[in-house]
Amino acid sequence: MDHHSDFCAVTPYGRGAGSSRVRVFEWLDRIGHDVAVGSYLSLPDAAPSRLARHPVSLARAELQLAAIARAGPRRLLLHREASPLSRGWWERRLLTGAEFGVYDFDDALQWDLGEGGLARRLAPKAGKARVAVRHADRVIAGNAVLADWASQHQRDVVVIPSCVALEDYTPKTSYALHDPPRLGWIGSRHNEACLLLISGALTEVHRRTGARVTLVGSTTPSLGGLESLIDRIAWSPESQRAALCGMDLGLMPLQLDAYSLGKCGYKLLQYAAAGLPAVATPLGVNAELLSGFGMPAARTQDDWTSAILALIGSSAAIRERLGRSAREIAGRSYSYDAWLPRWAAALELGQVHR
Repeated sequence: MDHHSDFCAVTPYGRGAGSSRVRVFEWLDRIGHDVAVGSYLSLPDAAPSRLARHPVSLARAELQLAAIARAGPRRLLLHREASPLSRGWWERRLLTGAEFGVYDFDDALQWDLGEGGLARRLAPKAGKARVAVRHADRVIAGNAVLADWASQHQRDVVVIPSCVALEDYTPKTSYALHDPPRLGWIGSRHNEACLLLISGALTEVHRRTGARVTLVGSTTPSLGGLESLIDRIAWSPESQRAALCGMDLGLMPLQLDAYSLGKCGYKLLQYAAAGLPAVATPLGVNAELLSGFGMPAARTQDDWTSAILALIGSSAAIRERLGRSAREIAGRSYSYDAWLPRWAAALELGQVHR
């Protein structure tokens, strides 16, 4: 890559990772600027086991960060973290070395204290997120919860939500229920465990209606007894397009904790973009989205059971009205086209054209 580019973007993952795709690559595709991108190992995630399998690439990625820091690009966009190995030093060097450094984050990294295995404890994200927010010239936060925290450490904070492109989703056309009904979930492997939070509800709905869950993401079983009612589809842009419009309703359960409070509601927006009714935990941005979409919120197992059964039991016309309205709202208020001028202004790019 050309480290001397006028505009350099640094992200910890490749385009195959949802976060980097949504917060970096999709924007860069829409601007008429030449951008040098450093995406570390260009892997879909930075799990320690995955990093350990690529020692040479890991060393090369660290050297690339050094080259970008030395070059001091005129404009730098840093998403989430520069390196999974960093304790904040790369983030500080890159942001202070650029003439204009912007830090973007879309998760409550400030509350990620490294719970889990040894590798997570060695490089927790909370400290480096704080370093990045303090040393950036401007911070882009994915929602108001993240912006409120960032504002304690940085005067210049703008909120730009995670966005969807309606053209990437096939709109649902038939709202007649499948037999058996198809519930749906889409996401990365490390978030699949959220479905275990509503296993009681899913089991009860399955018992009463035969409903099954279509999981778009990893094809490796990880959910124990729940797997007997799950059909897995490997994620790709194409499979996402086909699977979402073929579901009857989407699911977005969340753990009731501080980290989930900072999430950007992206699954709900994906369901909305496909015109798919959904049920979700009303936490953070989700509460706002559910209210706007007129869709049911659920906290307890009983809430989830009742909400799913109510949507399954409602008329096709009601599900269609919910889905079509949500798609229209997503296009108007949460699309890349709607937010592109503000994103470009946050990066001080001047006029952009598609």
